[in-house]
Amino acid sequence: MNLRRRHWVAGSALALLLAGCERRKDGPVELRLWAMGREGEVVKELLADFEKINPGIRIKVQQLPWLSAQEKLLTAFAGDVTPDLCQLGNTWIPQFAALGAIEPLGDRIDRAGGVMSADYFPGIWASNQIDARLFGVPWYVDTRLIYYRKDLLLEAGVAKPPASWAEWLEAMRAVKQRSPQNYGVLLPLNEYEQLLSLALQQDAPLLREGGRFGDFRHADFRATLQFYLDIFKAGLAPRLSATAISNVWDEFAKGLFTFYISGPWNIGEFKRRLPPDKQHTWMTAPLPGPHGPGASVAGGASLVVFKASQHKEEAWKVIEYLSQPEVQRRFYQITGNLPPRRSAWADPALRGDPYSAAFREQLERAKSPPKVPEWERIGTEMRIVTEALVAGRMTVEQAVTELDARTDRILEKRRWMLDQRGRA
Repeated sequence: MNLRRRHWVAGSALALLLAGCERRKDGPVELRLWAMGREGEVVKELLADFEKINPGIRIKVQQLPWLSAQEKLLTAFAGDVTPDLCQLGNTWIPQFAALGAIEPLGDRIDRAGGVMSADYFPGIWASNQIDARLFGVPWYVDTRLIYYRKDLLLEAGVAKPPASWAEWLEAMRAVKQRSPQNYGVLLPLNEYEQLLSLALQQDAPLLREGGRFGDFRHADFRATLQFYLDIFKAGLAPRLSATAISNVWDEFAKGLFTFYISGPWNIGEFKRRLPPDKQHTWMTAPLPGPHGPGASVAGGASLVVFKASQHKEEAWKVIEYLSQPEVQRRFYQITGNLPPRRSAWADPALRGDPYSAAFREQLERAKSPPKVPEWERIGTEMRIVTEALVAGRMTVEQAVTELDARTDRILEKRRWMLDQRGRA
């Protein structure tokens, strides 16, 4: 090929490339949204209407399995290939905020007709705030409360669900006295969320000095841990993990335990799995607290925008759309996931469901776990130490001391980073 021919071919290729770029520039913006599990399927259906009213935006949804989602997101961040927006578990937000991976959203909140902060349950909203900056918008929420057998309580002489720890112990003792082979409550030893919910009912935080050290030796957590241990020592809970019980719903129907602490996902499971003659025997109630109705853990998932996105405003439009009360109601109808906006609870399906009413009340008292990236590791240590406590291998004093020691080791790098930031 002669020189003139090569120049003509190169020039033509460049012209075609530029023309292609121009066409892409004039075409719709394509956003990448990553979502987990069932939500990754459902959001495609919800966003079909969004694309109709926003023809300049197209959304490519990638569904991730929950078990590998966090690792995949961290790998994507390290490789600079994060999506434009994503579903994140609330407890993951501190980690991705600390990495500088997600965009602060505060200046986009409370625009007319958009995401109105006052309409959200305060504890759920707070779980998305780090150092007074908002990094995510709650998409759906969960919290934990008690499922209970109202027939077994009545047979034991207990007319209403307990509101305080003292009433709860009294109710469990009454059930145990009437049926010694059964238990008052199931507290699986391979889970720490039940103990965490009880601990969040106290005034003192679980970490001190801005999340630098554990504070499990505080009198508030000691009281929680002692209450938790007393339930097992009195024979009111079996010393078992959830895996040791073949079918939680069958055992609940048989009366093995009267109380079960769980989240909203089990409303549908209880309706499906309990036999017809037991459907009228169960109900939900807010979690009892030290001196009256108590707090519980603020859980669920939120929507975030990644800092590396080239289309942040378009990504925010998607979050605004998914946050509309009518869209949240539709999301609930499809998935059963509870909406984080109070106004969305006007949905007749929610308002008329007696099992959901307790969740509506509990969400007003939901509290976020400590907002540090290391929290899930600390939660695992909480489970290991309390399992040893219940097994009799530790005293309460030894358990809280060990928890603080393990937590302080986990937070060592955090302290160093905060100290370096303070010196800068």
